[in-house]
Amino acid sequence: MSGSRREGEGKAPTAALGLPAASALVIGSIIGTGVFALPSALAPYGPVSLVAFVVVTLGALALALTFGALSKRVPASGGPYVYAREAFGEFAGFLNAWSYWITAWAGNAAIVVAWVGYVEVFVNTGHDKWLSVLLALVGLWIPAAINLTGVRNTGAFQVITTVLKFVPLVFMATVGLLFIDSHNFGPFNASGQSVLGAVSAAGAIALFSYLGLEAASVVAGRVREPGRNVPRATVYGTLVCAVIYILGTLAVFGTVAHGELAGSTAPFTDAANNIFGGTWAGDVVAVAAIVSGIGALNGWTMLCAEMPYAAAHDGLFPRAFARLRGRSDVPAFGIIASTVLASLITVVSYTRFDDVFTKIVLLSVLTAVIPYLFSAAAQLYWLLVRREEKPNPRRFARDVAIAALALAFSYWSIQGSGYQTVYYGLFVVLLGVPVYVWLKRDQAPDVPATDVPAQRQPTPESPSPTRRERAPESPPKARRPARGPRTGRIGPLRGPGELRHHD
Repeated sequence: MSGSRREGEGKAPTAALGLPAASALVIGSIIGTGVFALPSALAPYGPVSLVAFVVVTLGALALALTFGALSKRVPASGGPYVYAREAFGEFAGFLNAWSYWITAWAGNAAIVVAWVGYVEVFVNTGHDKWLSVLLALVGLWIPAAINLTGVRNTGAFQVITTVLKFVPLVFMATVGLLFIDSHNFGPFNASGQSVLGAVSAAGAIALFSYLGLEAASVVAGRVREPGRNVPRATVYGTLVCAVIYILGTLAVFGTVAHGELAGSTAPFTDAANNIFGGTWAGDVVAVAAIVSGIGALNGWTMLCAEMPYAAAHDGLFPRAFARLRGRSDVPAFGIIASTVLASLITVVSYTRFDDVFTKIVLLSVLTAVIPYLFSAAAQLYWLLVRREEKPNPRRFARDVAIAALALAFSYWSIQGSGYQTVYYGLFVVLLGVPVYVWLKRDQAPDVPATDVPAQRQPTPESPSPTRRERAPESPPKARRPARGPRTGRIGPLRGPGELRHHD
């Protein structure tokens, strides 16, 4: 251990979040600017996309219940990464951490594209491409700068923006319903596809609105009574967002003509202007959407660094992501690297794609669905293969049905993403394979299962096996040779029972 390491850095994180705070975290992570641009992205499919939204909501609730059940089995920080690693071994855990990390920074690119649409209500109204790119880069790096100042400032900023983002959504989900004109909806299925094909394609886009429902499980180690509060926060937060999303999108479809909606960059602004006349109401909605977007980018920028930070302490992500900088112990490398990648994909998308938001949304949805799929599979694995006692038949049937629905929903979401998205998404996920090989280059090979001693005494760096059973596919490793101090801000690699998210 380096002598310059901060005192207490190796201690378990403080469980400071109760049920209200954990629920707010879920809601704040789910609601960003994506929902403010979603009606325009769904408009080419017509009102049939509302059916897709309902189907996606049911799938999202199945995922929420699955994450709640998993958090009871493994009440530690890490979320999908931990569940996959515990059920299927280290390589599966790494792929989930890698895929989730891609989701976080690619999702930031999608959020900032929607954010620019609302900024351009006031500036760059002619939508000059390169000025739009400049605005997008500003939107990405302001939250990065806030995160680099420390978690206290990041948290305070998040609370303010989470409250403000509800204003236009709640308004459209309530008052907006009173101004619906059925003539604005247009043809039920405007896509030219079959109804089933349109629902699948629109559903893959709609799922973007629910990314972040796993937020409470990712920080379960910081939640008081995680076995009780994490499942409730996940389900309650997802339900609140579902009601606001479906009613708000319905109101926008009914107050903006279908032909105008498909070409709108700020559909909630257009809806408010149509309800009240003039532009003042739309300007208020646009300001709220801008604040919401910065808040969402602020929270997801933190997740861009937090997930790889946890994996890096297990030796399953490059060690640079585990380094802490400054007096506030900020994972600066993860913040900067993720923001650079989000900036690059934003620039490329603006110069290569016409429907920028939709393209990035589908990519981030695909990379998010992979961890969701592994989490549902992990729940089924524990229910069907590794159950330790005879369960209650009704509860067992219910849990299996929910996990199976979540798994099927994940496959359906991948199918609806389209061939091009699956191609690019699979390519970037598989880029992690050589990274994993590189991470293992200087580690001793795993000890064969037949050579593992029957009893092993835990050491300070080796957690007790009674605290968390390791997946049978991934037998305990031989101790990694010491490599000497590399930095004063990194501690020893931790076992799965000692995952620590930086807070």
